[in-house]
Amino acid sequence: MSTLRSFRNNPQYLLLAMAFVMPLTFSVWNALLNNFVIEKAQFSGAEIGILQSLREIPGFLAFTAIFVLLVIKEQLFALVSLALMSVGVALTGWFPFEIGLYCTTVLMSVGFHYFETVNQSLTLQWLKKEDSAHFMGKQLAVKGFASLLAYGLIWILMEGLGVSYNAVYMLAGGAGLLICLLLWLAFPQFKQPSTQHKQLLMRKRYWLYYCLTFFSGARRQIFVVFAAFMMVEKFAYSVGDISLLFMINYVFNLLFAPTIGKWISRIGERRALIIEYTGLALLFSGYALVENATVAGALFVVDHLFFAMAIAMKTYLQKIADPRDIASTSGVSFTINHIAAVIIPALLGIVWLSSPALVFMIGTGFTLCSLLLALNIPNLPMPGAEVKCNLLGWANTPSLEVQPTQAQITK
Repeated sequence: MSTLRSFRNNPQYLLLAMAFVMPLTFSVWNALLNNFVIEKAQFSGAEIGILQSLREIPGFLAFTAIFVLLVIKEQLFALVSLALMSVGVALTGWFPFEIGLYCTTVLMSVGFHYFETVNQSLTLQWLKKEDSAHFMGKQLAVKGFASLLAYGLIWILMEGLGVSYNAVYMLAGGAGLLICLLLWLAFPQFKQPSTQHKQLLMRKRYWLYYCLTFFSGARRQIFVVFAAFMMVEKFAYSVGDISLLFMINYVFNLLFAPTIGKWISRIGERRALIIEYTGLALLFSGYALVENATVAGALFVVDHLFFAMAIAMKTYLQKIADPRDIASTSGVSFTINHIAAVIIPALLGIVWLSSPALVFMIGTGFTLCSLLLALNIPNLPMPGAEVKCNLLGWANTPSLEVQPTQAQITK
């Protein structure tokens, strides 16, 4: 009984539980999408680009989360968002045509992006700075397990038992809704360690984080939209093949993500991001040149492994930010992340029709921009030491909300 009480009163377990349900539901939508839209709606690269651009519009509007928080608490908002995403996934199979898929995608995406925004805010608020990277690694491992379970079920249900797309979408969405209800009933309302600002904030001293976030969104879209689409269109991967690829990806996350989190804590955000962006530049160039299905699959797996290193961006924000800025900055950063994401899929979908290789070379360019920015992260980021060099001419000093350390006072 005491063990159960300890479980219910620890917010970290709620974060891990939500980290489980999100990919359990979303992974089904994501894994089936390319095959579903090609087989049932006859999508080309142009339509999939439009769909993905529409999917990112709610991410662009993620800053509005701060206004919703005027009405409900962050914890409840996270669960409501997860439930809304689950509804969108459950409805997807009922609308196998262009407009219907656009509508269900936007509905799913509203829940997904609000949840990601609030979940990041809660994680950075509830975790100590020295523990956050390792815990985020645990979250990725849990996400890996949930995604592995989802892809395994897809493979069994569709390849082995011949279950329809609609039934699988309904099963995933229904499971997500049920788990959200159980989490709402099981956990109490946890107190926030810091009272969050309830207005939009953009601070000059966070400019490097904003820039890294922008290019992260641009780069991510090329992987999410076009790498998987290439597997189906160019190399004729089946639903089962795609599911197995994603299963391999999440086995790596399950096994190595906590270790990667510890490793980031040890070497620091600057070195971790430099390694990540150097590797991604090579991988995107490989996508542009690959002609072998097996090699393409290997690139896809290695690419996904680098995703775990994005923990470093979140811990960088946690180290430089006023704790009261976390909720607002999370919303603003998701919007910045999706400025490019709203535009790029549709534009590059048109480029794809004439030159798929050029799409991936553009991704290489975005990654090199991120690499140059990462070189400007200090070895020990903190309020007042957010960057190594003020390229924009802004003062490298803490905001008025951040209290100076004793060392700064002495100095």
